[in-house]
Amino acid sequence: VQLQASGGGLVQAGGSLRLSCAASGRTFSMYAMGWFRQTPGKEREFVAAISWSGTSTYYSDSVKGRFTISRDNTKNTVYLQMNSLKPEDTAVYYCASDRQRLRVPVRLTAEEYDYWGQGTQVTVSS
Repeated sequence: VQLQASGGGLVQAGGSLRLSCAASGRTFSMYAMGWFRQTPGKEREFVAAISWSGTSTYYSDSVKGRFTISRDNTKNTVYLQMNSLKPEDTAVYYCASDRQRLRVPVRLTAEEYDYWGQGTQVTVSS
């Protein structure tokens, strides 16, 4: 299984970025997907997750109302649209695939995900 994240970059506060994560090697549409982020010296933090069907989404309180997770099962891709970015959103962002297929409810902790992308750096300047 391979997850390839892209779309990170440098943006000013208040700006937007869209992250993408392309998956291969398993039946993408059967697995919930999540986005996590990590800064140096801190543990990986949950950002957002979406059910395998795409009908349910979950967000951390810190990004709710600003970020939107979505998926296109025909393209085996999950997205994270990030608006109104803040300097505290600066981190390496990782996409991940649930370790169990067709699982509900969606899990929100890193240990419940078994495959991870390589990470993409997001830097928000003030």
